[in-house]
Amino acid sequence: MGDNISGGEYMSNDILSLSSKLKIIADPTRLTIVAYLNDQELCVCDLVALLGLSQPAISQHLKKLKQADIITERKVGTWVHVRLKNDLEPYLKEIIQSLPSQKDLVAAYQRSKCTTCS
Repeated sequence: MGDNISGGEYMSNDILSLSSKLKIIADPTRLTIVAYLNDQELCVCDLVALLGLSQPAISQHLKKLKQADIITERKVGTWVHVRLKNDLEPYLKEIIQSLPSQKDLVAAYQRSKCTTCS
């Protein structure tokens, strides 16, 4: 008689971690956030303006990216600035490098914005 073992029991922690991170960045909003952060650190208020979403919605997306160890944050007064972690796994770096650059869009936005959170 064969054991009735589900396939999940044979998966390594590395595979499960990779799958989890891929699911996190597969969301279009989070993938867009990652693309924005590819070239620079941004304030949460910048992401709110760039994506046209509410601050709580952006915060939820950032929370998932932070839990997946993809971004890091730092406080500047009352503002929170986020950036990609420097030590991302090679597969994540490859995905991020393949994203269309958002550098020009972010630069145009930054030229037009007020500087209350900078």
